[in-house]
Amino acid sequence: MTVELATLANGLRIVTDRIETVDTASLGLWVDVGTRHEAPEVNGAAHFLEHMAFKGTERRSARAIAEEIEAVGGHLNAYTSRESTAYYAKVLKEDAPLALDILSDILLNSSFDPAELERERTVILQEIGQANDTPDDIIFDHFQEQAFPDQAMGRPVLGRPEIIRRVSRDEVMGYLRDHYGATRMVLSAAGNLNHGRIVDLAAQLLSAMPAERAISTEPARYVGGERREARDLEQLHLVLGFPGLPLGDPDYYAGSVLATAFGGGMSSRLFQEVREKRGLVYAIHSFAHGYRDGGVFGIYAGTGEEEVGELVPVLCEETLRLSDGFAPVELARAKAQMKAGLLMSLESTAARCEQMAQHMLIHGTPFDPADMVRRIEAVDVAAIARIVARWRSAPPTVAALGPVGRLEDFERLRARLAS
Repeated sequence: MTVELATLANGLRIVTDRIETVDTASLGLWVDVGTRHEAPEVNGAAHFLEHMAFKGTERRSARAIAEEIEAVGGHLNAYTSRESTAYYAKVLKEDAPLALDILSDILLNSSFDPAELERERTVILQEIGQANDTPDDIIFDHFQEQAFPDQAMGRPVLGRPEIIRRVSRDEVMGYLRDHYGATRMVLSAAGNLNHGRIVDLAAQLLSAMPAERAISTEPARYVGGERREARDLEQLHLVLGFPGLPLGDPDYYAGSVLATAFGGGMSSRLFQEVREKRGLVYAIHSFAHGYRDGGVFGIYAGTGEEEVGELVPVLCEETLRLSDGFAPVELARAKAQMKAGLLMSLESTAARCEQMAQHMLIHGTPFDPADMVRRIEAVDVAAIARIVARWRSAPPTVAALGPVGRLEDFERLRARLAS
């Protein structure tokens, strides 16, 4: 990796990683704001804005944006998360200037055409409908909302239909005006490129981006509890979770190793005990999600109505067993999975680009895979024990969707985890 840094006069940070052995370049602009920075009455505005960025500028129509990038065989996309928003492209190396020109244009010069906005409003409502029709997707929104109820961190990224139907053009534009500032942005690029050339292009194209936006962030407060919704489905979709670790916590990597060893693959405890040995599920996994000031650890399982009575006690038993730690071979296997996943992903320019951008947003320094490997290797049984011990002081979070009639009540489940 040949990583170089620069900062424009307006505060925009630029990080590049030159890879001479490829013929492509991935680049994008990451913004350090997302769903948690929305006011409750405009929930979904960050995601709406991301959609509208592709719907025309003062120089390009929506069709022209699509045609220009695809005329060179490239692709352009974006996503919104709870804490950041990204606009990115992948192109052949000679087309990096075009990609950066388009990305700059859609962020600085979006026209927010009223007719396009109304069409995109319908598209987003369709997207919400599709998510609601996908139980193994929407269950995670239910889990997040119950873990962080009545606060920004718990609201859905797509927004609520009743808000999307009425949010105005001025409110979407206002979110851009009030939140997008150069000091909260990172331009990241990886591939066969020249750092100086990227910096010069950024200075030409992005110097007009306002420097600072004073935004406030509501702290994340894990609460926990239960949310269950009865639906006529073949399977019960269940997420059981606990408070997790913020991104800067010294034990953050231990949480990721824990999630991998517990339910991160076919050799994990949960997969072997719940699926292979007992046949109670088709899909099961555990996860650890970190945020700036909090996080969640959880287990997802999809099971039949007849099996739920056996599944929940097993999940609780296996969770309690975590207090005893993992055998050395289990930890070693989990660490190997994580290291291999990290290093294999770095063969992709897009993955490198995103890793660098997110690391700059969160930590303010370039991404160093060797340092990440060292942190993974340093995880020991004591770190795992510290994480599990934190769960004792907070209630669990349970989200269930489907045939919930045979799912035991929350207090009974909570008592199992306290035994």
